[in-house]
Order: sequence, then C-alpha cells, then structure tokens
Amino acid sequence: MIECTGTLEKREMKEQLLDMMDLERERGITIKLQPVRMNYKGIQMNLIDTPGHTDFRYEVSRSLAACEGAILLVDASQGIQAQTLAVLYMAMEHDLKIIPVLNKIDLPAADPDRVSEEVMKLLGCEKSDILLISAKEGRGVKEVLDAVLERVPQPKIIDTTGPSRALIFDAIMDTYRGAVAYVRVIEGSIKKGQKVFLLGTKSQFEVQDVGFFSPKYVSNESISAGEIGYIVTGAKDVAMVRTGDTVATAENAEQLPGYKDAQPMVFAGLYPSEADSYPDLRDALEKLSLNDAALHFEHEQNAALGNGFRCGFLGLLHLDIIQERLEREYDCDLIVTAPSVLYEVKLGVSNPAEVVRASLIKNDEPDTANISNPSDFPDPAYIKEIREPWVKLELVCRKADIGPIMQLVQDRRGVYLSLEYLDADRGLLHFEVPLQSIVMDFFDHLKSLSSGYASMSYEPIGYRAGDLVKLQILLLGDPADALSTIVHRSEAQTVGAAICKKLKEVIPKAQFQIPIQAAIGAKVVARETVSAMRKDVTGYLYGGDISRKKKLLEKQKKGKKRMKQMGKVTLNQESFLAVLKRS
Repeated sequence: MIECTGTLEKREMKEQLLDMMDLERERGITIKLQPVRMNYKGIQMNLIDTPGHTDFRYEVSRSLAACEGAILLVDASQGIQAQTLAVLYMAMEHDLKIIPVLNKIDLPAADPDRVSEEVMKLLGCEKSDILLISAKEGRGVKEVLDAVLERVPQPKIIDTTGPSRALIFDAIMDTYRGAVAYVRVIEGSIKKGQKVFLLGTKSQFEVQDVGFFSPKYVSNESISAGEIGYIVTGAKDVAMVRTGDTVATAENAEQLPGYKDAQPMVFAGLYPSEADSYPDLRDALEKLSLNDAALHFEHEQNAALGNGFRCGFLGLLHLDIIQERLEREYDCDLIVTAPSVLYEVKLGVSNPAEVVRASLIKNDEPDTANISNPSDFPDPAYIKEIREPWVKLELVCRKADIGPIMQLVQDRRGVYLSLEYLDADRGLLHFEVPLQSIVMDFFDHLKSLSSGYASMSYEPIGYRAGDLVKLQILLLGDPADALSTIVHRSEAQTVGAAICKKLKEVIPKAQFQIPIQAAIGAKVVARETVSAMRKDVTGYLYGGDISRKKKLLEKQKKGKKRMKQMGKVTLNQESFLAVLKRS
C-alpha cells in the first residue's frame, strides 16, 4: 500500500518496512503498532498496522479505538487462525467496518475457495466482498485501497468552537526529544509552539513539534481532527505521558473516554544479575512501560536474588519479548523467575492486615487479598478459600489432532465446551481452563501434538474457587520461601517430587545429610536426601596405634552431629535457577 500510494520512494522501500525492531524481523512477528499516513486519489488515509498475536491484544484494542474500519487479513494457505478470531471479535465490539482480504494467493498451497467459505461463514458476507491479493507480487492491492475508500466511513469530525482534544494511543521515550505521544485528534487542531494540557496526569507543556507518520516522522505545522500524528512533549519524566490520556488546549476541557487498564495475566520476577544494576533496571522498566502500556511492575525483595521487580504480563510471549527488549535495548543482564498467575485468597480473620501485607488487600473485598507471589501466601490456617483465574480457550486444529488435543486440555483440568468445524478438515474447539495450567509449557505441547498446525487464543472469564495448596520446599526442615509454589492438590505430589529430584542434583554436598522435602502445611508429599560427604580425617596418619584413628573418627562423628544441628543450606543462584527452569 505504501508503494502503491507513493508514500515512500521505490529506493526507500525495504523488506519488513514497518517492523522497526530487530526482534520483530528475527521472529517474523509484529510486536508494536505502527501508524502511517498516505494519500490515494487525493484523499488522506490514516492507517495503523497492528500485531496479531493474542499476547499483544492491548496494542490491537487501542488501535481499534482510534479507527473507523479494519482490514481483516487471512492467509489463503493456512485459513483462519485462533488469533484471527480473537482480533475479529474485538473489531466487531468496536463496531468497525470490516474488509476481508485473503493474502498469499500466489503460494502453491493456497486454497482461496476453501478459505473464502470459512470467512463467509464467520462474517456472513458475500463471496464478492472478499478481496484476493498477493502482497509479495503486488496483485490486488489497489483494489484493497479502493475498498477502504468505498466501504470505510470518514472520521466523525466534531465541529466545535471549544478546545482542541486528542487521544494518546501510544507513546515512546526519545533520548533527545523526551516523551513523544502518538495521538488521534478528535476535535480542532494542535499546532507547534502551542501550550497544551494532559488532563489525566494534570501536567502541561509547550508542543515542541507535531507531524505525521509516513512511516518515519514528517514534521508539520499542525495536525487536525480525524488525523493520526505525533506530538513531541519534551517531557523527561515518563510518568507525565500516559496511554489513554487526553491532550487538550484548555485545562478545564472534558476528558475523552480512554482505555481500560490492561489486566496482567501472568506474573514473574525480574532481577538484575548484579545487585548494583538495580537502578538501571528500574529506569529501563519505566521507559519501556511508556512504550508498552500493558506492562505492570512493582518492587520486590527476594531472599535468594535480592532486589528486583514483580512484573505483570499479558502472556508468556509478552514476557519473553519484554525480557529480550530489556536485554537488547537497555543492556540489562536479567534473571527471570518462574511465571505464576494472580490468585484471590479469602481470609478467615477479622483483621487481614495481620496475616498479609496491607497493599495486597482488595479495596472492594476487605477480607480478600490479591496474591501473585507464593511467598506472600499466609498460613493455611488463616485461609478460607483460594480462587484462581480461568480463561476461555479457543483452539483451531486439524480434524486428526482433535482427540490428542482434547486429552491434553483435560489433563490440565480443562472443561470441554463445544466443537465446530470451520471446514471438512479443520475444527474449532472451545474449552474453559485454569490459566495456571496453560502458562508454562502448554503451547509447546500443543504444537508438538499437532505438528505445528494448531493455534490458540484465550480470554479471561473470571475467578473460580479451587482446591489449591501452597507447596513448600524444606531444606533441613527450614522452608525455602523462594522455591514455594501454588499447585492444585491433585498435582502436588508430582510437582513436589520433580522439584526435590532437581534440587538433589544441584545442591552441593556437605559433611552431613541434607533432607529435601516438599510439604503441604505439615504433610510431606515428596522427599529426597543429599548424602553426606565424608572428609578423610585419618589420611595423614602413617601408622601407629589404631586408637589414634578411632579417636579422630569419634571426634569427626561428634562434629558432624553438631554441624547437622547448627548447619544451614544456602541455595546459590545456579541452584535456584535450575529449579525454576524445570520442565
């Protein structure tokens, strides 16, 4: 489209033009939304390229809220994927005009007729509404541009003499220019040098520069209602500019309906490998959270790893990408703990602040705490009920893989809902499943079972009470809080045995036996023992009376007994990480 409209010169065009990050190009996925303005047949078009993966759905929802229509791109060889459905439902909720387009029709495996049937069944549209293109060869792209002009309504421009207002749908921190806000102007216009107000954060600044994306920054005198562009704020404080906030030319202007805060689904601890690097990691997370509004973080102290942050993510891929970006863009050397989810713990005490930190207690339920870190869980005697998050899981797979996949989900405590066929050879499965069961290695197993063909997406459906327990790891009878985990009672013995076995391999031997136990409260469910290392105390003797040997061995025996009473097992970092990386 950029090439057809002459937005960039032919010589400036390159592969994966809008995937600006190296990470996007390496993995072949879109991570960040990318706005572009182009002119076609004398009409200005503002478009946003969005990610497709379910873990970046917050990026997609923000883009959809700034638009009037959406081009639904479907692979003509693979057909509809689970992620396609998730994004389509979102677009329908925003009441956008949808233009279905089948891409990659030049591939030998392409089957436009079969995939068109799937799209017609899904959207209830006519076959003539579906456009066939090959983006690689440029076939049919002009028809898509024509369809955008014909089918998508023009932006609703509110004619008002009141203050100008714009919605921030994304932002980045520029090293030289400070915070740069990406905005959709709703009313009036915003000009260079103008004084504007951020209504949400109650701050103000003078606009240093405005312009639009083509797709690189193109400076302009102003941006007007209906347009998408950028505003250079010059703010060095990352807390000033927030996604979903309103930029207005008057302090008393009414705030635009912004975005719902993204609810993190998966939690993990991020720690610097060197304690001195903690301030650098904090700065990096603050800057990255400006660019990725779905990232949440707060300070956390861990006995084994020191100071770090408890971070909330939308999924495992989101966690993986954030880790990569911190390491590449901000040169952070990180340790990441095992992912967990957020539990609601109902407490049976009159003053919950006595057993959990006050910051964890829910505002609307004073007897309930939100806990994502197993080390924060109170004693089982104080717990009335534990509720865990459940999700609605959608899987698209081949007909031959339906049986093994149903077995996989049911092994993870999933509840089967329904099965519908997209065509003769592909099915769409619906399940309800606990989020904890699918955050670790579910996706890998799914891909293995289906030879890489299956795809999945999920959305939260709320919390449900479950028979969940805190599995503690005891070393020499003392709990190692950093290794505790929350599991379903039915899985406690299996998980406990796996952790104990792994710890036995990585804990260095001492001169006394080290019992490793997995326990639920006072009940031990699994045990391994690291045998004692015998130091040769008689090696230097070269003969003489046997009583000299016996005396030394007796002394060693007493020393070992005293050592066992007073000894402590300190988990080194390698041991801790080896357990977190258990399969």
